[in-house]
Amino acid sequence: MAISRVWISLLLALAVVLSAPAARAEDGGAEGGEEAAAAGTEAVLTLDADNIDDAVAKHPFMVVEFYAPWCGHCKKLAPEYEKAAQELSKHDPPIVLAKVDANDDKNKPLATKYEVQGFPTLKIFRNQGKNIQEYKGPREAEGIVEYLKKQLGPASKEIKSTEDVSTFIDDKKIYIVGIFTELSGTEFTNFMEVAEKLRSDYDFGHTLHANHLPRGDAAVEKPFVRLFKPFDELVVDSKDFDVTALEKFIDASSTPKVVTFDKNPDNHPYLLKFFQSSSVKAMLFLNFSTGPFDSFNSAYYGAAEEFKDKEIKFLIGDIEASQGAFKYFKLKEDQVPLILIQESDSKKFLKSHVEPDQIVSWLKEYFDGKLSPFRKSEPIPEVNNEPVKVVVADNVHDVVFKSGKNVLVEFYAPWCGHCKKLAPILDEAAKTLQSDDDVIIAKMVISPLSVCVCCVCVSV
Repeated sequence: MAISRVWISLLLALAVVLSAPAARAEDGGAEGGEEAAAAGTEAVLTLDADNIDDAVAKHPFMVVEFYAPWCGHCKKLAPEYEKAAQELSKHDPPIVLAKVDANDDKNKPLATKYEVQGFPTLKIFRNQGKNIQEYKGPREAEGIVEYLKKQLGPASKEIKSTEDVSTFIDDKKIYIVGIFTELSGTEFTNFMEVAEKLRSDYDFGHTLHANHLPRGDAAVEKPFVRLFKPFDELVVDSKDFDVTALEKFIDASSTPKVVTFDKNPDNHPYLLKFFQSSSVKAMLFLNFSTGPFDSFNSAYYGAAEEFKDKEIKFLIGDIEASQGAFKYFKLKEDQVPLILIQESDSKKFLKSHVEPDQIVSWLKEYFDGKLSPFRKSEPIPEVNNEPVKVVVADNVHDVVFKSGKNVLVEFYAPWCGHCKKLAPILDEAAKTLQSDDDVIIAKMVISPLSVCVCCVCVSV
């Protein structure tokens, strides 16, 4: 999960600019929050370790934001979240939005209990907390309202006519439909179970009539599942209703063969899925507006097809949209066109100035184990005589793993407030232990866009 959060934080840092902090709402108990909402002042309930269980038990459907007061993204969300809460309080039945200061020592056990790994994290509590799902919808008021109204209804909506299709199915989104001979039985039960489990990620429908659907063969023998998508082959079917198999089918079919990293917001959901994946990632970066884009694009899609049975996902990125990625991977624009492979353990392989006809052969070399990893390191310091030693990629093996000593390494980010607070404490500890020849205290800076080991202020 930690790897996924690193990729998610990177992606949001690259694709979304979040700024303009908003004032944090005043604290108060759940009852005080409800009274304020009734008075039209604050509709978001303020919860903590003392009252969250009572609130969850009281409300069959509730959204809880876990936030930190210092988090800029939380501050930006606050007024949108409050606007949405005001609107949703008028819904029948009311949809309750709440918040928990997960940075408060009193509430930190809640962050652990509910697997909060970044801020802000929003969780949907259903059925008095018996079913808890991650909120994966928009972060502005109108989008929050629309998303949660859908989440409150049934996980899958019945399509009874062709008119329903225009209401339920959006050609720009993924939509999953189960087609049955009857709305009962094992296949239907399994489909509804998957729909309930994945409803925060996808929209689901079910029908008895395949001819109501806008695309695909209506003569396929029922039951089957049809997934509509706005890319690649547009429609894909499956007849395997095993719950695990159905989940795998949806996951595999809901990402483009090649994900595009550009400034088009329609591509951002697929970028999230790409970076969340634990698979090996191949990334081709070039300038979309100049050079032979079509030949690269064609060759890269051909490579994706050739290696489709491998555990590898493909992305093609425009350097104008992916400047953050270049900083993260410490790449240079004069290296493009370039192809980069990133493994889940952060091992990287790089080919600069790649030509379209070299892509497939280079990938074959990778799968044959013939490539050497690429490593970008800060220079080894000429003088390293401070109590806290400086470690970089090119000397970390010698200092940490081959020294034969007990080594404590701090991995830090220069912008991180917690890291700055720790620095004098680490210095003091290093000075105290300086005379012990068996101990090394060291520090290593991590990439400016990577996740601080002690805090995360970007999340999905």
